[in-house]
Amino acid sequence: MKNFQNKAKLSTYISLLKDRGTSIGFVPTMGALHNGHLSLVNQGLSENDIVVVSIFVNPTQFDNKEDLVKYPRTLEADIALLKTVGDDRIIVYAPTDEDIYGDNIKSQTFTFDGLEHEMEGAFRHGHFDGVGTIVKRLLEIVTPDAAYFGEKDFQQLQIIRKLVELHHLPVKIVGCPIHRADDGLAMSSRNARLTPKHRETASFIYKTLKTAKKKFGTKSAQGVTEWVTEQFKNEPLLELEYFLIADVKTLKPVKRKSTKKAYRAFIAVYAGDIRLIDNIALN
Repeated sequence: MKNFQNKAKLSTYISLLKDRGTSIGFVPTMGALHNGHLSLVNQGLSENDIVVVSIFVNPTQFDNKEDLVKYPRTLEADIALLKTVGDDRIIVYAPTDEDIYGDNIKSQTFTFDGLEHEMEGAFRHGHFDGVGTIVKRLLEIVTPDAAYFGEKDFQQLQIIRKLVELHHLPVKIVGCPIHRADDGLAMSSRNARLTPKHRETASFIYKTLKTAKKKFGTKSAQGVTEWVTEQFKNEPLLELEYFLIADVKTLKPVKRKSTKKAYRAFIAVYAGDIRLIDNIALN
C-alpha cells in the first residue's frame, strides 16, 4: 500500500496513473477508521480502479479546540485496517498541517446558498468554512473521478455537493448509506470515546428516530419535534441539543408538510461530553 505525506509527490503519482487510464475514487477521512469508513472505501473500489484515502484531522473545522486535541489519531491502526480490504488498490494520503496549509492554518470563507446556516452551522461557528476549505483543497490535490461521503453527515454531504457545483470542480460526489452498529448507533470515530454506560444508552438515538419517522406519517413536524423532546427528558444520560425536520434540498425546517418534497429528521445529542449526530429519511 502506497503512503504519501507530500501533496506534490501524490499529485505526480496520480497524474501517472491517469495517463494510463486509471480511474480514481477518493474517501476523505479524519482517521480513527471503522467499518463505516470501510463501507465508503469498498463502494469506491467497486466503482474505480484505485481509491485514495486521506487521513487528516483538519484543525479548521473544530469550533471546540479541546475536541481537536482529544480527537483520536491512530494512523498505524488505520493503515492496517485498510489493508484488509484492498492493499494493492488503496493509496493513503496522510499529510501534515503544513503540507495542507503551509504556515497559515486558516479557513477560507464560503457561502453555500444558505445551507451553511442551518443545523450544525447554527451550533458550530465556522465549522463549514473549515469543511469547505479542506475538502476543496483535497479534491484539487487528489483530482478524483468520484468522491465518497457518508449520509450520517448529511448536511455536510449537501454542502460538498454545493461546493462542487459553485466552484465547477470536475468530480462526482457520491452519498453512501449510514453504516450502523447492531443496535442502530451510527458509526462514528467519536463512539470510541463513549463510556460503557453512554455507549449502551446511545442506541436510544436511532430508536427515537425510527419512531419519529413513523409518527411523521400522521403528525405535524412540530408535533413530532415536541414528542422527541419529551422522550429525551426521560433519558438522564443523554442531552438533546437539537431535533428538527428539514427539507432535503434546502435543509430549512419544515413548517407545513408537502407531498412534493422530501424530508429528513436531524438530531444532535450529547452523551456526556461526546457529541453525536444522526439523521433519517422520512419519505
